[in-house]
Amino acid sequence: MSLLVVGLSHRSAPVSVLERASLAADAQAKLLQDTLAAEPATEAAVLATCNRIELYADVDKFHAGVAELSTLLAQHSGVGLEELTPYLYVHYEDRAVHHLFSVACGLDSMVVGEGQILGQIKDALARGQELHTAGRLLNDLLQQALRVGKRAHSETGIDRAGQSLVSFGLQQLAAGADPALWAGGKRALVIGAGSMSSLAAATLARTGVAEIVVANRTRARADRLVEILQQGDDTAVRARAVEMSAVGDELTRADIVVSCTGSTGLVLTADALADALGVSLDAAPEAPTVTAAAPAPDDVDQHAAWVENGSAASAAHAGPATPRRVTVPAQSTGPVRLALLDLAMPRDIDGAAHRIAGVRLVDIESLAEASADAPMAADVDRVRTIVSDEVAAFGAAQRAAHVAPTVVALRTMAADVVAGEIARLDGRLPDLDEKQRAEITQTVRRVVDKLLHAPTVRVKQLASEPGGAGYADALRELFDLDPQTVAAVSRADLNDPNRGRS
Repeated sequence: MSLLVVGLSHRSAPVSVLERASLAADAQAKLLQDTLAAEPATEAAVLATCNRIELYADVDKFHAGVAELSTLLAQHSGVGLEELTPYLYVHYEDRAVHHLFSVACGLDSMVVGEGQILGQIKDALARGQELHTAGRLLNDLLQQALRVGKRAHSETGIDRAGQSLVSFGLQQLAAGADPALWAGGKRALVIGAGSMSSLAAATLARTGVAEIVVANRTRARADRLVEILQQGDDTAVRARAVEMSAVGDELTRADIVVSCTGSTGLVLTADALADALGVSLDAAPEAPTVTAAAPAPDDVDQHAAWVENGSAASAAHAGPATPRRVTVPAQSTGPVRLALLDLAMPRDIDGAAHRIAGVRLVDIESLAEASADAPMAADVDRVRTIVSDEVAAFGAAQRAAHVAPTVVALRTMAADVVAGEIARLDGRLPDLDEKQRAEITQTVRRVVDKLLHAPTVRVKQLASEPGGAGYADALRELFDLDPQTVAAVSRADLNDPNRGRS
């Protein structure tokens, strides 16, 4: 079996496609279940964030796996396969491991170095475990990705290379001013009480806003977030929770609004924002059309060639990708009365808000454009080295683990042979006393252990090297081991409740 990932992110697809392809929690669960129900995957995990959707699977057939995972992503996202295909990327085996470890370290984030992705990987692992779609490979992979990400943040200055998406968004809202000076004394409305909204509220509190109002569909979660904010030792912010029905009234008093909910529709329409400010929608400025770089052709072209039956590929994908035209809405001019930060995917805030006088809107799309020019820290190179080293170590460990059940089965067979011969000896020499029998038994066991020591140690060393997977097969063939016995050892190891804990 081999690791395969098929996905799309802010690096390969425009925000408009990512927005349409986003998956709610129930859709992610259904995708995982359908992935296991369809061949050739035996394990599956979904990593879904505001700027990426990736499906990981352990597959036994590469081409069929790419086709199946691509089709499932299209079906569950609601984006047609032909439309989705040019934006998909494919990584396989070590490249798939390298990709996930880079993601975990923040190297592939919209804002390089942000640490929120670790929580999202943890969620992906928990979801796979809860639904029993993550087996040996994906449990090991996701747990190791978390460790690699933590190592990168503890051993390097990758955190200095970028900030959280929230901090970066506030910088964009401040439009070049010091965010602390810009936000000091302002009133903030946070819509949502999930992990991103909680981070936004905490960041606003540290920035120095005077008041934070939290609105959420589940009032208890909003109350809990307010309680956490008020318990903070490093802030003195006033905080209160309100029902979602009170958002309209709160908009009339807010200076900053941050929204990140799981809603599939708009939370704040342009009309509602205009009403709160007591203004009317201006005529929309003519939106400039610019040429943006299309996805890098390497993975896209390979993917198009791999997917079979013509359903997701055509000759048009074989050449250089055609640049796409992107419409960028113009922001209103004049003093800012209401600053809006939309961190949701799909979006919470109507994009037409830019037409309202006195409104500044920053969303995922504008953050993606701004982050393209963000400075990279020197520590990024150090993190890349860590990733490369960890990928090699993970591959070696997986290959060694592949041969371990065979070694255990071999030693089990040898122990059975010893036991059988001792029993046979007891029948032929019944007058042996206990001391003699014990000495003979120990001698036979030592002989067997010495004979097996060198080949079993050597096969583990060889199996840990690239291309060493075949040594386990050779060992089974040479010693005529029962494949069912080897499989039973593997299952017992997988079901060990202490396995994988750190």
